[in-house]
Amino acid sequence: MEINANFTENAKNDFHLVVKAREGNQKAYADLMHRYKDSIYFMVLKMVNNKEDAMDLTVETFAKAFEKLDKYQPDYAFSTWLFRVATNNCIDFIRKKKLNTMSIHGMMDEDGDDKTLQIKADVLNPEETSIKKQQTEELKLLIENLPIRYRNLITLRYFDELSYEEIAQQLDLPLGTVKAQLFRARYLLGNILNRFNRDDI
Repeated sequence: MEINANFTENAKNDFHLVVKAREGNQKAYADLMHRYKDSIYFMVLKMVNNKEDAMDLTVETFAKAFEKLDKYQPDYAFSTWLFRVATNNCIDFIRKKKLNTMSIHGMMDEDGDDKTLQIKADVLNPEETSIKKQQTEELKLLIENLPIRYRNLITLRYFDELSYEEIAQQLDLPLGTVKAQLFRARYLLGNILNRFNRDDI
């Protein structure tokens, strides 16, 4: 993978971090997340207009980007690619939210018959599945310093993609407790990432 000669200095730095991240360097993952988490968050917040959803979608954006890091090509800056991942993630979220809140009338066509909802499945070949699994495991290393209950919450929310209600049911906790502890878990994770960022490579 060769660097684009037209890249800015920042884009070149990002490229070198991506190369290291692909090799499994955990600090490179943390540096990329630290560099862009605020700008991704504020962009997402403008799209969804909800702070809690924006925080969730920001973490999901980095999870998805790191899982697909092997698909990034340096024809354009990493930041451009990352913001595209974030935008697509938001669009999917908004579409699903509208689908979930759609009235019964919205589920019918003009003749009153039920509409058939077609959902395209993302099917990965064995090699892609293996790469995705490996990179997901690498990402999980970033949260292993969290206390066990927070680590479990992050895993259930962002890797198992459970709703707050499903997590509350699975852990037999009040919904408010789940939301409060997830907020605390994200705060602690941010501190861990900041410590990674201060460490030497």
